[in-house]
Formats: sequence, structure tokens, C-alpha cells
Amino acid sequence: MTATTLFNRHKAIAQMNAWGQEGHPFLFIISYDLQSSYLKPLTEIPASELKYNFNGVCNESEKQTQKPASLVWEPQPQSFECYRQSFDIVHRNLYAGNSFLTNLTCSTPVHTNLSLLQVFEYSKAPYRLWWKDKFTVFSPEIFVRIVENKISSYPMKGTIDATQENARETLLNDVKESAEHATITDLIRNDLSQVASNVHVKRYRYLDEIVTHNGRLLQMSSEIEGTLPHDWRASLGEIFFSLLPAGSITGAPKPKTQAIIAESETYSRGFYTGVMGIFDGKNVDSAVMIRFLEQQPDGSLCFKSGGGITFMSDAKSEYNEMIQKIYVPLY
Repeated sequence: MTATTLFNRHKAIAQMNAWGQEGHPFLFIISYDLQSSYLKPLTEIPASELKYNFNGVCNESEKQTQKPASLVWEPQPQSFECYRQSFDIVHRNLYAGNSFLTNLTCSTPVHTNLSLLQVFEYSKAPYRLWWKDKFTVFSPEIFVRIVENKISSYPMKGTIDATQENARETLLNDVKESAEHATITDLIRNDLSQVASNVHVKRYRYLDEIVTHNGRLLQMSSEIEGTLPHDWRASLGEIFFSLLPAGSITGAPKPKTQAIIAESETYSRGFYTGVMGIFDGKNVDSAVMIRFLEQQPDGSLCFKSGGGITFMSDAKSEYNEMIQKIYVPLY
């Protein structure tokens, strides 16, 4: 899997359009900045280099590794003072009216006895991907699904410890989380309106439970649906790239917020917070690449995580949420 496998934005759009029109099944992985895309026909993906499992659709089901008898998972997060510097840049822009919501993320070194492949094989998540010597992602967040000519998106925003007393009520009644979720829902509805008609919110603020090695989390999502033209497959590339990067991991308004992210974050996101998915020849299933463990050039591992910041956000609470999301769903 060499650099020649990667497509730039222009070539990725053209290739996705061509394979979509032909009904040719393929896998796609698109970076956050949209400048690098891995595209490969499903029949040509070497399982020794890349494995995927998207809702049970996979290229290899047999496990190649043995699960450790006990888990070592030791994150080494940046200091609160360092986080606060990035947070303050975001907060100044929010108060200046440059953004209503900004997703701030961090890269955290992790010491663990798990390999990238073990995390892929034993984590519990609907969307999982392993790219040899690069990263493993185990995402709970759908980006878009297209079935026939219906396109649906499921923005996920709002997290709480599920063991907390009255956790569901607390999350649903949290003013900051509610405002953040409403902003993202409106952003995604506007995004879908660029490519679809009859866009509407089908389900608003429903809760899912996620089990991790540190306990249970509740996460809030909404479902937004629209109708695509019947010839949408011939424009598959344009559809995806017009919706990217995902609103849930940028913010609103999107272009200005991306500039704030570039100013405030202290590392390169790379493929983290990009999207991955499959076109099966008729329909599309895809996910946002969150819950992301990346291998560094020296072989060490870093976990990338973050959360949405609004003018009501508290720096310490957001710092703790960023750390809370550094988990592996092994149980």
C-alpha cells in the first residue's frame, strides 16, 4: 500500500463518480483536509494490509491475534494548561462571533499492550478499520447512509457517563449540550440540502449507550433524511466532497470554524475525523473516523479525541471530556 494508492481531491471525485456510475463496489477513506483519499475496489483490498468491518460487512472475519489476558491502557494527556491555550483561542473566536460551535481535538500518547490489529479485532463498534502501521479506528458515528435514493445523516454530539445518577435526564436537560446538538443538527440539515430535496429531521436527540473498558457512556444523536436524484450514483464523488468535512467534527459556520481549528490545534489531524465507507454497487454506508488510535513513525501510539466548544463551555469540563473519550471498547 504505497503513496500511489492515494488520490488527491480532484482525482478522488472523478474516480468515485466513475465507479458509482458503473455500479462498481469500492471502499473509500478520505482525510479530514480532503487532500488524501484511499479508494480501492472491494475485490482488490489485501487483508494483510487493510481490514474493515462496517456493520458486519468485512474482508476478513477470522481473528489473527490473541486478546491479552489483562489490558494495559495508560493515556498521557497534555496538561490542562496546554489544553487551556487552545481552548482560549477557540473561546475568543466564539465570543467574537466567528463561530457558533468549534470542535477542538487533541493527540494523546498512550502506553498499551494492545497492537493496532488487536484493537481492530477485539473492539466493539459498528464501524472498524485497521490500516497496517498507520491507524485503527473504531467509530460509533455514522456519517451518511444512502439506500436507493434516500440519504440520511446521524450527527453525534453530547456525551455523559452513563453510570451518573439520572444520566439520561441530565444529558437531555443540559443547556450547553442541547445548544451544541441543535447547532450541529441545523448544520447537517443545511449540508444535506446542498445535494438532496425534502430534507427533514426524522429523529431528534436520541440516546445510545456505548460500553468501554472504563464503563458505559451515553451519546446523543439525531437522524436527518433527504431525497437524492435517481441518478445520484454518477455524482457520488461530488455528493461526498460537498458534504465534507463532517459538520460534527468541525462546527459552524464551517469554513471559518476550520480556520479556527487550524489556529488552535497543535497537531495534524490527518485521516482522523475524515470519513470511511463502502459503496456496494447500489447503496452507501459510511462513518466519521472518530475513536482513533494512530501509530507514530517511532512506533509509539497516540489517541486522537476532542469535543465541541460553545461560548457556554467550561475549559476544565471540556478537558475532562476529551480525556474521557480516550478509551477502547473492549469488554
